[in-house]
Amino acid sequence: MDTTDPKITFDDQGVCNHCHDYDNILKNWPLKQYIQNDELGKLFATIKEKQKGEKYDCIIGLSGGVDSSYIAWMASQYNLRPLCVHLDNGWNSELATFNIHSIVEKLGFDLVTHVIDWEEFRELQRAFFKAGVIDIELLSDHAIFGVIIELARKHNIKYILSGANIATEAVMPKAWVHRKQDLANIKDIFKKFGEGKLKTFPQVSTMKHGILMYGLGYKVVKPLNLIDYHKDEAKKLLQEKLDWRDYGGKHYESIFTKFYQAHILPVKFNVDKRKAHLSTLINSGQISRDAALQELKKPLYDPKELKEDTEFVLKKLHLSSDWFEKYLHEKPISHYEYKTDQWLFDILSKLRDRFRPATKFS
Repeated sequence: MDTTDPKITFDDQGVCNHCHDYDNILKNWPLKQYIQNDELGKLFATIKEKQKGEKYDCIIGLSGGVDSSYIAWMASQYNLRPLCVHLDNGWNSELATFNIHSIVEKLGFDLVTHVIDWEEFRELQRAFFKAGVIDIELLSDHAIFGVIIELARKHNIKYILSGANIATEAVMPKAWVHRKQDLANIKDIFKKFGEGKLKTFPQVSTMKHGILMYGLGYKVVKPLNLIDYHKDEAKKLLQEKLDWRDYGGKHYESIFTKFYQAHILPVKFNVDKRKAHLSTLINSGQISRDAALQELKKPLYDPKELKEDTEFVLKKLHLSSDWFEKYLHEKPISHYEYKTDQWLFDILSKLRDRFRPATKFS
């Protein structure tokens, strides 16, 4: 990590706040104890007991990437009955589609694919481009959670299995992302820069999220934090057992996400997310610092592939190359220049911590 994170700090030995934060997590994350006590088995047993009599034990958002795919594999090993959910936002790579269908077919799981209204979603993405904000991807993240919540309510599923984890995702500067449930931010940006109305886009407000999670007992659990999770080992197992295929980068199962992370972020926002991803792997002992630095020397994009992807993305979003080139060199705008319900989130977080502390690691 470096000063492309505007909030980064370094101590006298040159160690940054992200490494110190990770060390603090380790102090309060008794992984060896979790493994020894089979906390994963206990968690899944609880889920099965609580969901007894229902068609499904849990719900899994399945992207085709390694983390969510490995969660599906874990569920199968403990004989859970998950409902797998995929959001088709119009940007799926063929490889992601292959992985998803291979997983559910081999494991015998039910799959619901929610196909988003493309014209509406395209207008939302165009609005976020025009707004100049950094986290264009929060639209997909917001939508998939909205879809998952509605299906969970429909099928009386109280447990959502998430692939989020400490071992590979602990380091991520707040300046590089925005809170995914900030519906006020989405609506204000769309009002200012979009056309038409949001009629079908899946939505979950901060208040609704708080009521569901802390009032009605829905739980997002993170099973990967209860095991010694190594990404390369997970990939190898998925390839052997489920015919899963690697897509070459974190979240590159989406064509837009690849273009966003490997081109838009570094060029417009001076952000290379590989720094955060690799820094987490260094902290979790999955890669050496020297190897990570060598990885960062590799180009983010093959020039020929970048040209092809740029033409594809701009055509699909109805953006001209001249407009896009100008966009890349304009000053970024903070999400907080637009309406936000961060104040409400802060209040709900304080109430949650006071009356019902969140489970940190599972």
